[in-house]
Amino acid sequence: MRVLRSRLYEMELEKQQAALGAERRGQIKTGDRSEKIRTYNFPQNRVTDHRIGLTLHQLTDVMEGKLAQLVDGLSGHYEAERLKQELAEV
Repeated sequence: MRVLRSRLYEMELEKQQAALGAERRGQIKTGDRSEKIRTYNFPQNRVTDHRIGLTLHQLTDVMEGKLAQLVDGLSGHYEAERLKQELAEV
């Protein structure tokens, strides 16, 4: 019985470590140019957030700290994603 218990414990421990390792690997980025979050294009007065596909032609406002449109776009996108996940789970 002890041998069986220890084998089951080892299997569960390996499963947990594999899940944790997969989560960590998913969080680490390679630093590749294709993984950019945001692009600032000064000649065209444009800022693009690549995570949500939002492009604003108000770079000067963003550089002055007026981030309301950018933050609203991000929060709206992530709220929609959260609702999609909740609906998928139901």
